Amino acid sequence: MWLDPTANNCNTYFINGTKRILVDPGHYSLFSHVQEGLSRLSLSAEEIDIVVITHAHPDHIEAVKVFEETDALIAVPAAEMHFIKRVARYHGDAFGLLDLEPDILLQEGAFQIGNVNFQAIQTPGHSPGSICLHWPDKKVLITGDVVFNQGIGRTDLPGGDGHKLKESIKRISQLDVEVLLPGHGEIVSGRDAVKANFENIEKMWFSYI
Repeated sequence: MWLDPTANNCNTYFINGTKRILVDPGHYSLFSHVQEGLSRLSLSAEEIDIVVITHAHPDHIEAVKVFEETDALIAVPAAEMHFIKRVARYHGDAFGLLDLEPDILLQEGAFQIGNVNFQAIQTPGHSPGSICLHWPDKKVLITGDVVFNQGIGRTDLPGGDGHKLKESIKRISQLDVEVLLPGHGEIVSGRDAVKANFENIEKMWFSYI
């Protein structure tokens, strides 16, 4: 979890299954925070099998550069690759990812990494090709910057769309979720708390987007 309010970096999630999965490694310059977390588990970046990206904003994807010399596979939503290559090339210039060639292009639907079964859900709005990762077996939802604890992703960045974000939030609110893992801020834990969070978001934010 990234709790330092002085810098913009995302929450990074590590799943230790039969394959070691890292979701959203964050900013390259701030990756030491993730390295410290891994070291507490007696792990290093070189031991990660796959890095999964929810969307292509720098504070979520930039640190894929750490894994250029490792064996880790990089999985990026297919629609976000269009965003990187065509819609927002200046972002690519800013963090050196114009030449990014991911190993896996994620599409809508079920996919498996080792013994972990995910459902990739297309959730545009904050970014054009953002995905949320639903882990049905654990009733976990990794939301990137679609929703937070009492908040939503901004829509004023290139490719943002308030109407699409609203529809995406409505869609994921129907999932069976007991733990919501957002891209920033605190975790929402408990089925009732997750439900209340979606209800509060609709009341507080839907009239603004």
